[in-house]
Amino acid sequence: MAGEAQPDCLFCKIVAGDIPATVVRETPTTIAFRDINPQAPTHVLVIPRVHYANATELAAGDPAAAADVLREAGEVAAQEKVADTGYRIVFNTGPGAGQTVFHAHAHVLGGCDLQRLV
Repeated sequence: MAGEAQPDCLFCKIVAGDIPATVVRETPTTIAFRDINPQAPTHVLVIPRVHYANATELAAGDPAAAADVLREAGEVAAQEKVADTGYRIVFNTGPGAGQTVFHAHAHVLGGCDLQRLV
């Protein structure tokens, strides 16, 4: 069920502390950690602690949590020192867009010329 931890979800297991991650920020509603397959020098995932399959479901089901993810993405960019040079916040929604973990998450990408990344 949306909003509830899913036992087979990788990111829910990270939230629960069952799987380690390189956490860079935590709030009561979000966790931010380094991507294990970075596509840029800075590549951090920001996830809500609540489970929703994708960004659209998160926004519809828990708009406050969606706002928290976006706010934290900006905080991550500042902390990682890419806010002034430019960064991307990317939500992949569905397998055709490259979503491989079906727990809403934002990719914060920076630290290079992002015009090369589509």
